Amino acid sequence: MTHFVKKALADIRSNRFLNLITIVTISLSILVVSVFLLFFENASRVIESWNQGGRIMIYLKKDFTLDMLPELKARVNALGDINEMVYISKTQALNKLKKDMSSGSAFLKTLKENPLPDALEIKIRSYNSFEDIQKFARSIKALEIVEDVEYGQGWLGKFLNVFNLFKITGYAMCSLFFLIALFITANTVRLAFYSRRLEVEIMRLVGATETFIKAPFYVEGLLQGFLGGILGLAVLLITYFTVLSGITQNFASYVYFDIRFLSLKIIMVIIFGSTFLGWFGCYLSLKQILK
Repeated sequence: MTHFVKKALADIRSNRFLNLITIVTISLSILVVSVFLLFFENASRVIESWNQGGRIMIYLKKDFTLDMLPELKARVNALGDINEMVYISKTQALNKLKKDMSSGSAFLKTLKENPLPDALEIKIRSYNSFEDIQKFARSIKALEIVEDVEYGQGWLGKFLNVFNLFKITGYAMCSLFFLIALFITANTVRLAFYSRRLEVEIMRLVGATETFIKAPFYVEGLLQGFLGGILGLAVLLITYFTVLSGITQNFASYVYFDIRFLSLKIIMVIIFGSTFLGWFGCYLSLKQILK
């Protein structure tokens, strides 16, 4: 095995430019894949955290009275898994609005009557998907005393649309870069083989097996894939810290960003995938050459 590694390293040194192009191409492919995986992992956490404890506001009709509250709570509790339920009267809501909008308090004082509805604020426990939350919200809205239901469906629906669009784009981009990296890896091995064709013929004449001939090329492909994966992840890590520090400095006082890097499991899968990519490109090339 040591002989094969030394031979592969010697081939890489003798064809530095071709191997550098291959490693950079693989690293670009890994970088593109890693960017999409980073987005998917963080976006999935946002969706999962919402599904595990979102908030729903139930706005009640004008003819609602406090006598109806016990029955309403019982009916809402029967519809889904609810962690907490709080009744907010329209008077409480208006007072809170005045407190939050101190600059517009003069306008609020001119109101002859309270335009806000009575409401129930509920905190749900856990749902498998956003579709289940939508179904639960529709069941609540179907109650005759309920005027409207608000659970962030607007921004969350748009976020899911962007998420799905990004997912389709990600699959297409990852497939394209995978094929490009595979093509360049295969052609690099092909050129390396033709540069050693006379040596390969001599080895065949003296009785060398096909495994002995192919092994250095396979090791070379594995090294190219491994180095390409490490380089791609290193570029992503540097970019991640650079962007994250900029976000923290500019928006930390306004929005809380909980953006995490790829998990160790995903990193290991990426490195394994890039290593396999280098080997597979070599395998396809040698399969065509050594028929």
